[in-house]
Amino acid sequence: MKNKYTQIIVGLLAIGLTAGCETHKHHKILESEATVSKAQAEQTALAKVPGGTIKEGELEKEKGHLIWSFDIAQPGTSDIKEVQVDAKTGQILSVETETAKQEAKEGKKEKKKDEDDEKEEKK
Repeated sequence: MKNKYTQIIVGLLAIGLTAGCETHKHHKILESEATVSKAQAEQTALAKVPGGTIKEGELEKEKGHLIWSFDIAQPGTSDIKEVQVDAKTGQILSVETETAKQEAKEGKKEKKKDEDDEKEEKK
């Protein structure tokens, strides 16, 4: 019985590692398409939110554009500025303010999207 549980645990770990590798490959492909580095995009985004601090940043494809998307905390408020920078041109595509409630809701949506993407990559 103990051996059976060990096999199950090892199997689940292998599945998790495989999924992580696929996600890593996907990000490497996106990075190879970007001509603007993350550091350059961060500087551009922070220029739009003086005194801000980047909480999170990621490279993603959205509406046909390869973008760097940054969530930037602002001093004196719990609101977050989401700044999207075109990863090929370095131009600002959008700047939006999100409340803490909107940010939490978006986080849930992104988690589900990531899970769906991983399932799709396995196929």
